[in-house]
Amino acid sequence: MEKKIVLIGDSKRFMVNAILKGLEKDDYEVTVIRPDVTDISHMENHLQIYVMYLEDDVNEELLVFLKDSIDDREIQLFLIGNPEELDAVYHFIPKEKITAGLSRPLNIKELTDRLDCALSAESKRQEQKRILVVDDDGTMLRTIKTWLSSKYRVFMANSGMNAITFLAKNPVDLILLDYEMPVASGPQVLEMIRSEPATSSIPVMFLTSKSDRESVLKVVSLKPEKYLLKTMPPEELIANIDDFFEKNR
Repeated sequence: MEKKIVLIGDSKRFMVNAILKGLEKDDYEVTVIRPDVTDISHMENHLQIYVMYLEDDVNEELLVFLKDSIDDREIQLFLIGNPEELDAVYHFIPKEKITAGLSRPLNIKELTDRLDCALSAESKRQEQKRILVVDDDGTMLRTIKTWLSSKYRVFMANSGMNAITFLAKNPVDLILLDYEMPVASGPQVLEMIRSEPATSSIPVMFLTSKSDRESVLKVVSLKPEKYLLKTMPPEELIANIDDFFEKNR
């Protein structure tokens, strides 16, 4: 298990350096970055475990960015601060989304024990297949994610263009694509996916309410893996996805 994490804090601060030394002593490979959105965004797609030392330079923009990263990229976030600082963060990021909030003075052994557990869980999660669900209906997105998350890593995009942006930075093993969406329809999104060398080979299944013959025939030439209806029971949807991955191992 690779013990790699991101430590968010000012490297000139005594406590940030003390945490760094404590983690390195326990064989962690630590990347220290400033509490700055631009700096942290450069870490996208690299590491999934973040430890943030809370001080007066933590701002609202950063917290909103981290909340979105937890939702979109499934990062695990550890916080270190006093009770007031932790409560201030929970105002922007729901407490249940935080992996752990540790109070100062910090017990470094408690931190490393929790990090070990988080890294072990992350290692297992990385082995799961990655599915991107694309749908402009937020309720449907959350429902599908709930159905699939016990077996798969599920990511969500609420528009075709957001899906294209996500795919430019994130590899996935399967896309579940709605048919009717504003701005770019499902067939248009699939055409864009097929036209880019980096995404052209990603398997795509339509998951839609449109069951008429004309709609189905319209996308046959784009060769989706399957054409599934949203009305199917969740166990049938999961069985279709399981079957696809089983046949393509």
